[in-house]
Amino acid sequence: MSKSAKAIAFLALAVACTGGAFAGERAGLGRPALPEELKAWDIDVRPDGQGLPDGKGSVSDGEALFQTKCSSCHGEFGEGAGRWPVLAGGKDSLTSDRPEKTIGSFWPYTSTVYDYIHRAMPFGDAQSLKPDEVYALTAYLMNLNDLVPGDFVLSRGNFPKDLPNEKNFYDDDRETTEKTFWNNDPCMSNCKDKVEVTGHAAILDVTPDDQKDNKDEKPAGAVE
Repeated sequence: MSKSAKAIAFLALAVACTGGAFAGERAGLGRPALPEELKAWDIDVRPDGQGLPDGKGSVSDGEALFQTKCSSCHGEFGEGAGRWPVLAGGKDSLTSDRPEKTIGSFWPYTSTVYDYIHRAMPFGDAQSLKPDEVYALTAYLMNLNDLVPGDFVLSRGNFPKDLPNEKNFYDDDRETTEKTFWNNDPCMSNCKDKVEVTGHAAILDVTPDDQKDNKDEKPAGAVE
């Protein structure tokens, strides 16, 4: 039997087993998700704080947790170990050639910190932290970024919403700013009377600086 014939036979068997359950009909498979199963999946935290669980955590408790569970990758003070992400510092660096996109310099919402730690950290042991531990780690990271004092205790009741760079985030406005490019009758052929080449890579001088002094050297594999 050919592969196509086998596929048709398998499809016919599937139709027979489900009683023709296609085109919106119920297949009779599975069961409704239980409330506890839905709760286990519904773990996101919104920027306004919705989704935060009960609990609390202090900066001092967060520091102890950070040293044991996070510092091997992120450094003892959030400075990053090796090529792992830097979490603190970078203030006023976003306009520089090498910006530091940290919690205090770049991230828009405190909820992002809590949500990411709860969802994905520690690396290799995700979702092993209890709510109080996530609150404590979030508080400590906020303290490292000079956002809260050392005696701060974070909870759902006093959860800060916005971080310093939040004002520089905005909704996607391409629907209005790029509306002129969305023409109902776009030109598909002969759209210009004349097409000209306006630049060449050699003229634009896009060769890296460290190779400018080696113009006379032959490239690897060159044949005279």
